Amino acid sequence: MNKSILITATILGVLSVVLGAFAAHGLKKLISPDALASFETGVKYQMYHALFLLFVGSSTYVSNGFKSAIFYLVLIGIVFFSGSIYGLATNSLSAFDFKKIAFITPIGGLLLIIAWVTLLVNFIKLKLE
Repeated sequence: MNKSILITATILGVLSVVLGAFAAHGLKKLISPDALASFETGVKYQMYHALFLLFVGSSTYVSNGFKSAIFYLVLIGIVFFSGSIYGLATNSLSAFDFKKIAFITPIGGLLLIIAWVTLLVNFIKLKLE
C-alpha cells in the first residue's frame, strides 16, 4: 500500500505542476481572471493533498488500515474537488456543461476533510512508547 500511495502522490504532484504551468501560460488568455483563480485553487488543493499523501505513505505513525482509508478518500476527493473545478473553470472551452456536475465539488471537499479527520483519529489512537 505504501508504494501505491507514494506513486499516486508523485503523479498528483507532477500533474499539479503541469496544470499550474498550463493555467499560467495557456489558459490565461482563454478564460476570465475569476475562472483562472478557480483553476489555480484546484491546482493548490491537488498539490496540498499530493504532499499529504507523501507524508501518509512514508509515515510509520499511520497504521495500514488508516493509510488505505486516507488514500481512497484523498484520491476520490481530488478527482471530485479539483477535477470539477478544472471543468467548471474551463467550461466555456468545452462542449460539455460542467455546471451539471458542480454538486460533486463540495462532496470532494468533504472527502478531503474526512481524510484529515481520519489522520487525526489515527494519531489519537496511536500508542507511543
